[in-house]
Amino acid sequence: MSRIGIIGTGHIAAPIARLMASKGHEICVTERNAQVSEALKAELGVGVGTPQEVLDGSDIVFLCLRPHIAEDVLSPLTFRSDQQIVSVMAAVPQTQLATLCAPASNFVQTIPLGFLQTGGCPLAAYGNDRLLAELFEPENPVVKVADETALNAHFAICAMVPGLLDLMATGAGWLAEQTGDEHGAEFYITQLMSGFLEATQKGQAGQLATERDALATEGTLSLQMTDTLQSEGAHDALRSALTAIGKRLET
Repeated sequence: MSRIGIIGTGHIAAPIARLMASKGHEICVTERNAQVSEALKAELGVGVGTPQEVLDGSDIVFLCLRPHIAEDVLSPLTFRSDQQIVSVMAAVPQTQLATLCAPASNFVQTIPLGFLQTGGCPLAAYGNDRLLAELFEPENPVVKVADETALNAHFAICAMVPGLLDLMATGAGWLAEQTGDEHGAEFYITQLMSGFLEATQKGQAGQLATERDALATEGTLSLQMTDTLQSEGAHDALRSALTAIGKRLET
């Protein structure tokens, strides 16, 4: 088992710590978010220390900082050349990581979401994808990408998740208005979507369109829905948002 340090303790770091602890790794986290770090200490028995203390006691280091504070937190620290670095920070390119984490040079950048703790979260990986596979598979599949441009495109797609949840919340609100049952409306929508996606074959190119067309046949309510979303510009808005997020990640 490995000694794993996590710098930055928040929404993404906590499920990473839980999953790594469940696999028997020794975990140490920073005290930056005291409430989260103390909760993890009580729950998992992880060590808690300053960023340098976490580094000194770790062979694998997860960087879970917000990009705008990464340089301030990391530049004063002393890394080792033998450390392996996993960055989950969007818009922090590998060239900047190499400078901030020198002399460490073994990097992988990835895009986790909080549900990786329970499995099923695909992890786009640029760099040492074998390290990610050793840590996260088989529960979470690792998807190797060719370069940072491809990685940033996957980051942009991850931003679809809250967007889709926002649409589902709107649908749940509409259903609750019709039925007077707010709890039942949200349960129905989440169960409907999760059940459908679970039954859908995964990883086949064109499968989403095939499933859509199987539902949205001539004269159906489903076709009325897809046609309306197209005519009202929902798809154009999605593409615009993805393009804008992609450009933001390039800067």
